[in-house]
Amino acid sequence: MPATAPAIIHPDTLRKSDRVPPGQKLVSGWPVLTAGQTPFITKKQFFFTVDGLVEQPLEYSWEQFLALPSVTLKCDLHCVTTWSRLDMTFRGVLHTEILKRCRPKPEAKFALTLGEPGYSTNVPMADFARPDTMFAYEHDGAPLPVPHGGPLRDLIPHLYLWKSSKWATGIEFLAEDKPGFWEERGYHMRGDPWKEERYRDDPVFRKGF
Repeated sequence: MPATAPAIIHPDTLRKSDRVPPGQKLVSGWPVLTAGQTPFITKKQFFFTVDGLVEQPLEYSWEQFLALPSVTLKCDLHCVTTWSRLDMTFRGVLHTEILKRCRPKPEAKFALTLGEPGYSTNVPMADFARPDTMFAYEHDGAPLPVPHGGPLRDLIPHLYLWKSSKWATGIEFLAEDKPGFWEERGYHMRGDPWKEERYRDDPVFRKGF
């Protein structure tokens, strides 16, 4: 059984109307948006790695990952396609728990999170290391549905949702920023919904979006 902590991390005490970034609309459901086919990863196939600029590379099977200390996180989600949903509840392993074990080197300034099928997305270390970010495997007390990234997805709720890799398979820590799947296709390198960082300012990248 995984080690657990009862605390719910939810620092946001603002009114609901103040929790919706500009250009977003509240929804009651959870839209499914996927580029390409939805992969199905069995628990026997699951393999999670942590490498790059770290003192201690890590590898986890599903059972090993589930045995890590876990917490419940209540958060809001904001998709670049303009929908937002408030007060969603997840359980999983905090990024800070992974960082404690892998011990990134001082020159590690960015995290490239990896997912199936061939997905990746980049985030600055300051965003990755926040205390309200995690790798989630439950939603509302049930296993995370496959269309939403199960068995495991990254969760960085203060950034647009494409930064929260579905079907997560690992992390690579880097000294320099490196665009991931959607960033290579014109999406913003950071993706702050409060600044509406949807696409890159470079007109070459904005063309067609």
